[in-house]
Amino acid sequence: MKNKIVECQRCEWRCKIGEGKTGICGVRKNIKGKMELLGWGKASGLAVDPVEKKPLFHFLPGTGILSLGTVGCNFGCEFCQNYSESQRPKQKGVEVEVLEETIVPEELVSYCVSRGIKAIAFTYNEPTIWAEFAVEVMMLAKKKKILGVFVSNGFMSFETLDFIDKYIDAFNIDLKSFSEKFYKEVCHARLAPVLRNIEEIYKRKKWLEVTTLLIPGKNDSTKEIRSIAKFIAGISKSIPWHVTAFHPDFKMTDLPKTSEKKLLEAAEIGKEEGLRYVYTGNIGDWQGQSTFCPRCGKEVVRRLGYMVENKLESGKCTKCGYKIEGVWD
Repeated sequence: MKNKIVECQRCEWRCKIGEGKTGICGVRKNIKGKMELLGWGKASGLAVDPVEKKPLFHFLPGTGILSLGTVGCNFGCEFCQNYSESQRPKQKGVEVEVLEETIVPEELVSYCVSRGIKAIAFTYNEPTIWAEFAVEVMMLAKKKKILGVFVSNGFMSFETLDFIDKYIDAFNIDLKSFSEKFYKEVCHARLAPVLRNIEEIYKRKKWLEVTTLLIPGKNDSTKEIRSIAKFIAGISKSIPWHVTAFHPDFKMTDLPKTSEKKLLEAAEIGKEEGLRYVYTGNIGDWQGQSTFCPRCGKEVVRRLGYMVENKLESGKCTKCGYKIEGVWD
């Protein structure tokens, strides 16, 4: 601290915040020279979701996951589908502290135990910016063998990855583009830290899946799709990649929805680059959502929307015995 300026180290913006001000995310505030998290223990969303909604397809398939989020984001994506929560603190006059749902960590964990819920997801808005609260919840949850999940834009600092390391078991990271220009102009962010963190999360042996929302005319060229697939495959061919359909929202209401043809093309490119598990999202394509054994081609997990039939035995294909990568129980 110098002259009551506090440097936040939660994400790669590393905001230097003057007294009484907040960082880019809108929820981390310098109060009398101390970093405070606005809205601590308050939720804008709290629900039991299908784990496939995160999306996580190789992590406890067919189960419910307790999902919670607050408000704020360190990005400003112009296509954000949760913008009412993520961008809320950046609106003039909004009182971040006043949220409807109060979260008591002990009650949250007790709820999971009583209903046999195996995991908690920190989602809906960017969990990096409220990682302290996520860790407080998971310190209790871990004692009950409940797993932790981050659904994130991947812009966290190494300090944050260290901070959450013992508590978060799985990540779904949004890789929004393979272009710094796109990240700067459309997400108001930077690409390089996201690429670094995807590699780092995999190195830390966390379960990892990656999602790319394909936006017509913005990030859906064959060249860019192939670059993303190549990057993921270069880390591990076993990382599931979700290519999902855009629908007009927030500041991008003038663009068309992503076509099914484009999603299927992207999935095929992913497979050409060697990825074992590529999934299409936001379209009614059961084959594109289901998991097939990379060795023998047998369907091992059938999905249609959130209806899931897990045909694995101890995570293995019943036809050839191949161990499908993932967390299955």
